Amino acid sequence: MLLSMTGYGKANLKFGDKTYTIEIKSLNSKSLDLNFKAVAELRSVELEIRKLIAEKLVRGKVDLFFQEEKSQGATSSLNFNLIEHYYKQLKEFSEQKNIPLGDVIPAILRFQDINRTELAELNDEDIKALRIAVQEALKNIIQFRKDEGTQLEKDIVERINTIQKLQSELLPFEKNRVEKLKEKINHDIANHVPEEMIDKNRFEEEMIYYLEKMDITEEKVRLQTHCNYFLEIAAENSIEKGKKLGFIAQEIGRETNTIGSKASDANMQKIVVQMKDELEKIKEQLMNVI
Repeated sequence: MLLSMTGYGKANLKFGDKTYTIEIKSLNSKSLDLNFKAVAELRSVELEIRKLIAEKLVRGKVDLFFQEEKSQGATSSLNFNLIEHYYKQLKEFSEQKNIPLGDVIPAILRFQDINRTELAELNDEDIKALRIAVQEALKNIIQFRKDEGTQLEKDIVERINTIQKLQSELLPFEKNRVEKLKEKINHDIANHVPEEMIDKNRFEEEMIYYLEKMDITEEKVRLQTHCNYFLEIAAENSIEKGKKLGFIAQEIGRETNTIGSKASDANMQKIVVQMKDELEKIKEQLMNVI
């Protein structure tokens, strides 16, 4: 089972007569990068929430939003205490630096937090409700990741199977390739070296050595082993395996490249190009796997 790093989860939370929304969004990232966007009153439980998210989501660029839901027809109320606080600070800064204060009120009104209703100090019941809401949002985003991961896994497994199928298509060209190589070497030797000057035993040894170096049996065996191991890891129940699959994909690429460099046959090289194309698409998909 593969999990995608892309996901979205949402949950509602009530404090008194107000309803708040918790949203968790995630995109792909090399590690866990959590951006906590919430009102100051929640900072006391921020570390606990961060730990919970890290345990459940493991990897990804994660944004957590906490905001009040506005009822239909409701109007925003300004936080005049905060406006006055900002104004005094700016006025003091203006006087110290001898900078004209100008029309600062429109600028202050653009601050996001002056429209935000202050929460009362959280009690134990509020914190408990907050935990439950965060867990619900996490449950939703994890389900989202599972659903997308299922599609990723289906695509990746199909491409690995395609690589294995393409590998089997190399076999008919391998026998002809060896015969063609022998004919070419014999032809070149006959054209450039008189027959009486050829040490047939030495020539036979060199021929065998050259053909062994051009043999791709070991590369094919290793390629098959890597593909099988890739499918085995993809089917595991562990959560984090995107990086491991990426390493295996590199090994698949190494064997494929070696087969292509040894091929010396146009038909075989065409097949290798198709294998490389499938592998590149697999690597792109793995960038979004946890």
